[in-house]
Amino acid sequence: MQSEPQGPVENRRRARRALQPARVIAIAFLSAIVIGALLLLLPISTTSEAQLDPLGALFTATSAVCVTGLIVIDTGSGFTRFGQVVILALIQIGGLGVLSLGSVLAFVVRRRISFRERLRLRAELNALQVGGVVRLLRGVLLFTFAFELIGTLLLWIRFWPLYGWSEGLYYAAFHAVSAFNNAGFALYPDSLIRFANDPFLLLTIAALFIIGGLGFLVFVNYAFYLAGLSSRLTLHARIVLLTSGALLLLGTILILLFEWNNSATLGTFSPAAKFVNAFFQAATPRTAGFNSLDYASMTEVSLFFTILLMFVGASPASTGGGIKTVTAFVVLLSAISEVRGKNELEVFGRRVPSNIVLKAGTVALFSFLFIAGALLVLALTDPGLRFLDVAFEAFSAFGTVGLSTGITAQLSDLGKLAIILLMYVGRLGPTTFALALVTQEREDRVRYPAEEVIIG
Repeated sequence: MQSEPQGPVENRRRARRALQPARVIAIAFLSAIVIGALLLLLPISTTSEAQLDPLGALFTATSAVCVTGLIVIDTGSGFTRFGQVVILALIQIGGLGVLSLGSVLAFVVRRRISFRERLRLRAELNALQVGGVVRLLRGVLLFTFAFELIGTLLLWIRFWPLYGWSEGLYYAAFHAVSAFNNAGFALYPDSLIRFANDPFLLLTIAALFIIGGLGFLVFVNYAFYLAGLSSRLTLHARIVLLTSGALLLLGTILILLFEWNNSATLGTFSPAAKFVNAFFQAATPRTAGFNSLDYASMTEVSLFFTILLMFVGASPASTGGGIKTVTAFVVLLSAISEVRGKNELEVFGRRVPSNIVLKAGTVALFSFLFIAGALLVLALTDPGLRFLDVAFEAFSAFGTVGLSTGITAQLSDLGKLAIILLMYVGRLGPTTFALALVTQEREDRVRYPAEEVIIG
């Protein structure tokens, strides 16, 4: 029995579904997570003392691919060198993007990248247009590997005296890649607390994840502007730099204020060390995940403020997560514009289109609702844990930050599954995740009459 031939409308719909980048990105990341989990379950991946079950392997692989940094067993002592290299590879894949890595392989074998692949790359790289996306990818790769190399060489200065030149080089490379990709994985059980009085190491790590969190487009535009090769900063770059700088400054001041006399955190440090560590802790919630202070010993107000920073996260088209700095800026400024009686958002002499404002509000709302739903699940599955600690863990997972008050390993199996889903959705983005679940696109052929409703 032969099937009826498909008409042109159905063929177009099939083509659109086949080209849907969101679903391909979601499947690609999921595939990388599953493969990574299987590799981590191999006997050669863990030490004899470690106890890693399938759920723990899935949790670790998700954390690495989603460049989060939450762990259920210590990376340095629980995994062998092979397992650590697997985690490092997953971090690099997750930071660059799975589809970007596939395009790199296409470069190697000199295969032409198809238009369909370019569409998917545009979605993964958050590019504004398809044209030039391959050139953009080459720039991102050069940008990434150059800063990872520079970071490795700088960190090698510190790790060489501790471990010798070869082992020191490995430690330097691991932490440089983890930092630039905002992953937060460290080879020490206390993250970087033991280096709290080493400003060179802390500021090097901070520089790597701040630059990685700005993104390639912003960094290049700003560098060209400073060098006189570009006449102006783009509106996107201005918003990113202004928001990032403001959050760093505000975060540093408030961490100093909240923790200055806390003997378990900044209280015993010299004034210079206090400023360095406060700056580091203000920067790391922007999805970096490293910590030089013990979050379990921080004041509740510091934890709450850190949650806000984790929710904002890094900048678009970067290695970081969160709702992104531009989203937070647009939502805040659009609310201020509405209060001032303006119907359009104007920033730096430019008008932000209404569809961008609507998209920013959608991302912020969906993100908060998704975290709130996960918190309800965690409150039911892990009632014995302090709610602030659970909320901190949930926002950290969704923002792909990796900071924790130390409760990750204590979560129930269902709680860990909730955190896994948060990390996955946080890395994809709520809109990409929602689009990946859509089975078909609707074409609006009817436009209904408008009618006002009362707001507020």
